[in-house]
Amino acid sequence: MSPRMQCRLWRHHLPLAALSACSIWLLYITRPYPDVISRLSFATAWPALVLLAKTLMIGPWRTLRGKAPILSSDLRRDIGIWAGIVGVAHAVIGQCVHLRGRPWLYYVYEKTQEHLVPIRHDMFGFSNFTGLFAALILLALLATSNDASLRKMGQPGWKGLQRWNYACCGLTALHTFGYLVGVESLKWPSIAAACLCVALSTLLQVLGWRQRLLQRAPHRG
Repeated sequence: MSPRMQCRLWRHHLPLAALSACSIWLLYITRPYPDVISRLSFATAWPALVLLAKTLMIGPWRTLRGKAPILSSDLRRDIGIWAGIVGVAHAVIGQCVHLRGRPWLYYVYEKTQEHLVPIRHDMFGFSNFTGLFAALILLALLATSNDASLRKMGQPGWKGLQRWNYACCGLTALHTFGYLVGVESLKWPSIAAACLCVALSTLLQVLGWRQRLLQRAPHRG
């Protein structure tokens, strides 16, 4: 193992693994749900959301501190890896929560003869489709979050793929609010926590974008 990988292991991956595991465990043991699958689904959802939001904060925070943007940050990449691991785990577990043994009904109606378009277009379907698309993007990002993919795809191609993280975060936000408000009808603390994650990441993105515009302004004309 190279010195760089050893450093990432000790400084990033082990702490992130410990924090993820502790968060999942605390959420799991404090949920009132009667079964294991529902508890695991809830317990993996929130750490994934927080980690994903954090990946959007690192770049703008670097810009606001006056540092030049870089192609790939080890910290941002490693947080993204754990966001991918926990997020994909949540997506897999989530397929088993509501319609046990019939996960296809998350996306199509059971009695298709009653619907002109059999694809689910209610709030339950909307929440599931946004979550599915977010998970597929997250899986692609997770699979390419390594130096080998960067070398093979080249900097423009790799960075272009990684920018899909914005779409992934947007879809995740829609999935989260769809379930909180339209499906589960959870209480306001859960909604407030989700709003806080989305608001903080969005605010930092806007501030970072504004800072980059100000930095470029003297060079125009």
